[in-house]
Order: sequence, then structure tokens, then C-alpha cells
Amino acid sequence: MTRIAVTGAAGRMGRVLIEAINNDKQASLTGAVVLANDPMAGIDAGALAGLGITLNVTTATSVADIADDFDVLIDFTSPESTMANVALCRDKGKAIVIGTTGLSDSQKSQLKAAASTTRIVFAPNYSVGVNLCLNLLRMAASVMGEDSDIEVIEMHHRHKVDAPSGTSLRMGEVVAETLGWDLNEVACYGREGQTGARPHKQIGFETIRGGDVVGDHTVMFATEGERVEITHKAQSRMTFAKGAVRAANWVTQQPAGLYDMQDVLGF
Repeated sequence: MTRIAVTGAAGRMGRVLIEAINNDKQASLTGAVVLANDPMAGIDAGALAGLGITLNVTTATSVADIADDFDVLIDFTSPESTMANVALCRDKGKAIVIGTTGLSDSQKSQLKAAASTTRIVFAPNYSVGVNLCLNLLRMAASVMGEDSDIEVIEMHHRHKVDAPSGTSLRMGEVVAETLGWDLNEVACYGREGQTGARPHKQIGFETIRGGDVVGDHTVMFATEGERVEITHKAQSRMTFAKGAVRAANWVTQQPAGLYDMQDVLGF
């Protein structure tokens, strides 16, 4: 049985993660962490998640305080908080599953360094469907990419703080890697005014924010006379939560290293 703790437990994703862990036969919730000033501090995690049952896990206000109680920490919080938790898990010999987006290149380099002695799963999206789409994108890019205008379109709820989404950036990276391009050189994150004709060697990103959309992503390969669109629509955060729990169960059986959801699924 994998002992899992959730940090950011009072957030939208944290509550769904608690439910997903409780429903998983291979996992057990042994820790839940909220902010120090959160009114949910000190209550049972089952009440926090609105499950209507008692899980006998009292919400804590520090990951360090419960470090002996878990094997894997699941972290969908903020870049700064996540990096602090990576350092703690490294020092305590714990694994960590990271769903936080918006990490800088420097922070990603720190993850690679920590992974020399720590088991880390870091993925922009834990949906099985999205990770299948990444493989489909490799196929589409290899067949159509050189002849296509490529655009990545994403929409999320109005509360999302980073743009473009980590998933859309990963989709762009996969296409660029397949074509031998550097995404930093070919990405276009906005168009306005007299932009001139669209250059061929470009991957455009369009970001939409509104309502309660969990996550919609489309990658378009447009050529003269036809276009191919690969689309994924998430209807519930539970799809991400179940994937993260699957990753937590998987990573406990792995040596130190930096993994992603493609590794977890065996793609």
C-alpha cells in the first residue's frame, strides 16, 4: 500500500486528489497539508474533501511536520512551494509527484539535479488521454509537420494563473522535437496589428481563459486544402487526480530519477 500525502489539499485539485486516493485500492491517504492560515487546518481530510466520511487524517500546515507519515508527496501547488517540497523530499528520502505548472527553466534544472538522489515524476498533465495525444502528435508532426502551419489552442477556467498552459507548451515541445526545431526559436505567443504573412517555421499558441473549463487543448496542422486537428477535452479534474495517484503508486517501485507520465504509462 502506497502511503500518499497531498499538499495544497484545500484547493480544487487537492480535494479531488484526496477523493482519488481514497478510491484507489493500492493507495492510502496518510497526510494532507493546507496553508497555515487556512480555516480548514486541523480538520479531518474527509471533511475537507466533502466525502462525508472520516479518513482519520488531520490536515497539517507543514509538509515537514508529516514527513515520516508518507512515501510519496503529490504536489499541485505553486513553483516556489513545489521547489521547497522537492528539497524536503530529497533530504527525507521521499518520492514526489509534481503537477505544478509554470516552473522556470532554472527550476526545471533544479529538478534534474534533485533527481540524481530522489524519485520524481514531473508532468504538465496526468491525463491518460492527453499523454496518448502526445504520441499522436509525434506521428502527425512526422507525417505532416514540414508541410503544415501548426497552431496550439487551449482554454482553461478563469482562475488559472499561468499561460500558455503547461500542457499546451508540452504539446508544442513534442511537435518541435519531432521536427528538429527549437521551440524557443519558433514559438509565437500572440499576434496583433500588421504582422505580415505567417512564416512557415512557426508554432503558434492561442490562450483562452473563461468560465469553469477544466482544460481543452487542440493542435492544428493546416495545409493547402485540408487540416488535421488533434483535440483533448477534460471534463473533470478526476482524470488528472487518478493519473497522479497512478504515478505515485508506480514511482515507489523505481530508482532515483526524473520521470514523466509517458514513463508511467510505458509509452
